[in-house]
Amino acid sequence: MKIRIAGIERESVVDGPGVRVVIFGQGCPHRCPGCHNEHTWDPEGGILMDADEIIGEVLQSKIARGVTFSGGEPFYQASAFAYIGREVKKHGLDVVTYTGYVFEKLLELAESKEGFFDLLRCSDYLIDGPFILAQRDLSLAFRGSKNQRIIDVKKSLESGSTVLKSEWETLVV
Repeated sequence: MKIRIAGIERESVVDGPGVRVVIFGQGCPHRCPGCHNEHTWDPEGGILMDADEIIGEVLQSKIARGVTFSGGEPFYQASAFAYIGREVKKHGLDVVTYTGYVFEKLLELAESKEGFFDLLRCSDYLIDGPFILAQRDLSLAFRGSKNQRIIDVKKSLESGSTVLKSEWETLVV
């Protein structure tokens, strides 16, 4: 399976709890003013890679606690990101997914968009919502603007309602 990415960060501590491997997807329909990843917007940009090659790179890390899918918009290539997520979870890594969509909209879209529900299901935590420049807040853990939420995806899917993770710091080990 092929996936178009903008890049891979092999040791990040700013994109989720603990040391993480971050995969930046290429292509984003949201185009948020003030986005710090504008180079990821063009769906034809970046590089085309084999998903298994990316998984191999992720598994080479001896210190990563998990993988973060960022963007661009990971749901733009939901099936490929879901495949990577399922495979890395088999090796004990957790998955954090950033998205410009809100969780409730993703659930709605999952009824008709291939791979959306699969990517939700393999994500442990979702950072949702578009970046809003007027709500920018540098004091927030792992988020850029106040409207963005940290969602416990498993608990949300089990309960049928959005379950927020209020204290991200409790996820850090």
